[in-house]
Amino acid sequence: MIELCSILAELIRCLAGYTRIIPGILLALLLVLQPTVSFAQSAQAAQDGPVVPDRAALEEAQAFFYNGEYDRSAALTQTLLQSEPGNLSLYELRTSALLFQIKRLIGDPADKDKALKQCDRCAALIEAFQRDTASGRVQAHSQLKANPNDDNAQFMLGKLDLNHVWLYLGTLGRRTGWNEYWEARHSLDAVLERNPQHMRARLARAWIDYIVDTRMNWGTRWILGGGNKKKALATMQEAAATAGDPYVSAEARFALWDVQVREKNMAAALVTAQGLSVDYPRNAELTRFIALHAPALRSK
Repeated sequence: MIELCSILAELIRCLAGYTRIIPGILLALLLVLQPTVSFAQSAQAAQDGPVVPDRAALEEAQAFFYNGEYDRSAALTQTLLQSEPGNLSLYELRTSALLFQIKRLIGDPADKDKALKQCDRCAALIEAFQRDTASGRVQAHSQLKANPNDDNAQFMLGKLDLNHVWLYLGTLGRRTGWNEYWEARHSLDAVLERNPQHMRARLARAWIDYIVDTRMNWGTRWILGGGNKKKALATMQEAAATAGDPYVSAEARFALWDVQVREKNMAAALVTAQGLSVDYPRNAELTRFIALHAPALRSK
């Protein structure tokens, strides 16, 4: 291909004096060259092969996330999405990282609107969250259209919906996300109907059961399809004790730690946090929790 281009360039130089016939010659050369270029590009594309998900980079982004380095996780997943725009795991992890960045900045104040107005970075983070959640949901719906029984696409759709609900209803205190809530619930139920042992779907569904049962009044629980705290806790404990993918295990153990704190079972929460800190020693929240509660519990 390089030799052909050199020959053509030399031919054009030699014909430079023939101004009236050059346009026709150039057109003919272009028509001859175009199939050659296309063939070369096609051959290179075939040699390169399809884009293969970068598992090592995804694991690095997951490690950042569970070490509490949400900004680094969000930045890396954004970069990876440029070459893997159909990878739903990247959308799910990136929106989760953005959600936790916003949650960390706002905290849990009585006046969430006031806290949001005082947060300089939150507007840009929320905009990025909205954009990537929407893009991820479009990708998930497209993959489900191609294969309605795609468990991964179905689960990721439900998880992206839940991230939307957790941000707006939980972190921001906005009463919105009705459609996303039901799409999440139906998506997770569909996955579990096909694959009852899908651990991440079981865990996400357990979160719904726990929050609906513990945070909603009776009437709202009924409208939202009901919850079951006892079942949720049992599922989280089982998931946390199940060996397998380290990041699925991390998700389950962090969930268990969260609900143990919510249930004010600090002795159990301390044990869970200490175990997590071995695997994720850079997580500052785990370090602070252990430093705060370990001395108090030892003195009892």
